[in-house]
Amino acid sequence: MAIGTVGSGGMGSHEPSFETQLLPAAEDSAEAPAQLTEVAGTIKWFDAAKGYGFIVPDGGGPDVLLHVTCLRRDGFQTALEGARVVCEAARRAKGLQAFRVISLDLSTGIAAPVAPATRVRAAIEPTGGFETATVKWFNRLRGFGFLTQGENGPDIFVHMETLRRHGLTELRPGQTVLVRFGNGPKGLMATDVKAEDAAPSTH
Repeated sequence: MAIGTVGSGGMGSHEPSFETQLLPAAEDSAEAPAQLTEVAGTIKWFDAAKGYGFIVPDGGGPDVLLHVTCLRRDGFQTALEGARVVCEAARRAKGLQAFRVISLDLSTGIAAPVAPATRVRAAIEPTGGFETATVKWFNRLRGFGFLTQGENGPDIFVHMETLRRHGLTELRPGQTVLVRFGNGPKGLMATDVKAEDAAPSTH
């Protein structure tokens, strides 16, 4: 069973590289693995939209993969960064993966704030029409992400508010979209984003 590659680095301005691989759902969870290890630790990162996150064990060692199907099967809807968790983990080909969540204390978790609208964002005017771009990274909980038009071009910042104006609720890495953008204070910023199959606007 293939699982996503666990990144060893910390969270930077872009999401870890393991996000592009599909992670296994817990269809095989009806039968417990022969050996389970109890792990107590802290949620390092979790994104319900992507369907997984990671636990940092108290005793050190590699992060433990936590899949959303495992979380919800045991009666928990989501996990927040910083929340305390106790689980039983099974060893997979690429590391430990949570098999059963015993307890989850969200009182120590930190909900990632979504930045409010700013006058700077509202004042940005697109410099051209809709162009094709690919989603490089997007985190719905953090409320923003980045688009790319190729390795040699600058990233285009996109905010959740921009998506909502066209009825979108999230973006997936590798997804192709139509975007209009302008020059923001820290680089290119999307002013409009549509799904690829939407008809480009002429105004």
